[in-house]
Amino acid sequence: MGKRKSRAKPPPKKKTEKLDTVFCCPFCNHGSSVECRIDMKNLIGEASCGICQESFSTTVTALTEPIDIYSEWIDECERVNNVDDDDDS
Repeated sequence: MGKRKSRAKPPPKKKTEKLDTVFCCPFCNHGSSVECRIDMKNLIGEASCGICQESFSTTVTALTEPIDIYSEWIDECERVNNVDDDDDS
């Protein structure tokens, strides 16, 4: 004996929100001035500020997103600032 076909609609697909690619500069604090670019051919990610011309480059993988590059830049800035504070003591 066969089953009856259900007429239930499949559940709606969840919409994924796009992640930002433009961020606030940690040096000049100008909002939306840092743009992140990923060069998958050379596996290099670059974040650069259009106002103060500061930039940061790092290696990337296939899973790297622009927010990851910006986060690494912020972490590196904090690490450098903490090393400077430790040297002064």
